[in-house]
Amino acid sequence: MIGFLRLAIFGVIGAAVAYWVLLIYSRSLRREALEKDWAQDHPEDDDSAARDAYIETGMERYEHSLRRKVLWLVLILPAAVVGLLIYLVNYA
Repeated sequence: MIGFLRLAIFGVIGAAVAYWVLLIYSRSLRREALEKDWAQDHPEDDDSAARDAYIETGMERYEHSLRRKVLWLVLILPAAVVGLLIYLVNYA
């Protein structure tokens, strides 16, 4: 039982760290893509309030996108697989 608890604790910690790393990486990729889009569309305007508003609007859309929600599979999928394996080994 202690081994299972240790596995569960370290598994949750590892999944949470992986989730946050992927979240930060994905957000940075999206922000960089928005900055490149702005630079291509407005080559003469380097730093302005309109640029910041464009990027913030794009990031708000990203926060509600399916891509962001799919990252939750990093937390849910490993737990579901381990739970299924435990069930199959013990009761099937």
